[in-house]
Amino acid sequence: MASPLPVAFPNRASPQPFTMSLVQPLPPGALDIVGDIHGEYSALVQLLANLGYDLQGNHPDGRRLVFVGDFCDRGPDSPSVLALVGGMLASGKAHAVLGNHEINLLREDAKDGSGWFFDSRVDADQPKYAPFARMPAAEAPAMLRLLNQLPIALEREDLRIVHAAWRPEQIAMIRKLPSGSARASYDHFEKLADAQSTAQRVAERMRQEELSWPHSLEDYRYEPPFLPAHSENELNKAMVNPLKVLTAGVERECRNPFYAGGKWRFVERVAWWNEYNETPAVIVGHYWRRMRAADAPAHGAQFENLFGGTSPLSWHGLRSNVFCVDYSVGARWLDRLRGDDPIQRSKLAAMRWPERVLVFDDGMQAATENFGVEVVLRD
Repeated sequence: MASPLPVAFPNRASPQPFTMSLVQPLPPGALDIVGDIHGEYSALVQLLANLGYDLQGNHPDGRRLVFVGDFCDRGPDSPSVLALVGGMLASGKAHAVLGNHEINLLREDAKDGSGWFFDSRVDADQPKYAPFARMPAAEAPAMLRLLNQLPIALEREDLRIVHAAWRPEQIAMIRKLPSGSARASYDHFEKLADAQSTAQRVAERMRQEELSWPHSLEDYRYEPPFLPAHSENELNKAMVNPLKVLTAGVERECRNPFYAGGKWRFVERVAWWNEYNETPAVIVGHYWRRMRAADAPAHGAQFENLFGGTSPLSWHGLRSNVFCVDYSVGARWLDRLRGDDPIQRSKLAAMRWPERVLVFDDGMQAATENFGVEVVLRD
């Protein structure tokens, strides 16, 4: 699949008017809400064709595109994804929210899978993700300026869009923050989290715990006991910053440590939607949903499926009005590494709203299930 022509990312150095915040309005009318893309440019182009859009974001019926974030990392062509989506955003043909992977770019936080952008990650990423296209250095500043203008959340009367979690407390906090402040606001709250840890002598208590546990927490062979200060440190990082909560999800203390992401962890993800009790529907990405139950991702000490017993096409949560539209296209790198057909298990999806119909990059379409059916949650 050919890459798009280079896009001149708009130079938006000046902030939007103060009436705009990090929560912005969704456009009216019919929408197509696209899940996490993670550098899978070919899948995005195919999905847009299946939805009826051209590569400028035009639709014959006047529908509008909305992206839930995580455009980049791990996939083979993050630069082309950002160029294509960036052109649509610059022309007003599409809307988007920031995902945690865009936050990492803005903060110059070079994490796994970002070797397409950060020189420091190129060698480490080669074994898993190569080949991958790299962004020309000259294009990076304009791309970062464009990303920093994106909101954290979008809303209208019937629908809300956020990358990972819609939490009223954190949403209220970011409503007060001006458009264009994502990087600065995130850094501000990270400093507050660090100050809280310092006041609580977390680092000192962590050092004491490390003296009692001689093994590295990156060594999967040795399961540590529950380490309270380490758990407190992780929770401070996860929950003090409202932008982190909304883009990376809600976490809680986990007294049964589990190994994930290259280290032993003492906090686990929470299915926040089981407490969401408001009327507007919420569509998120982030959580790597699977079409086949056998492939469902595991989270937490008991390898609990965040989606419980819900089917892959079902709305979920207390009022069954939350839907994760991330069908794990970000895992295609792993399928390719294993020699498997990546399209079988990992898909790029879009939710048609208000029809509540899913369209996938492989051409499949499916009506979603159980919208608005309130459920009784068991402990």
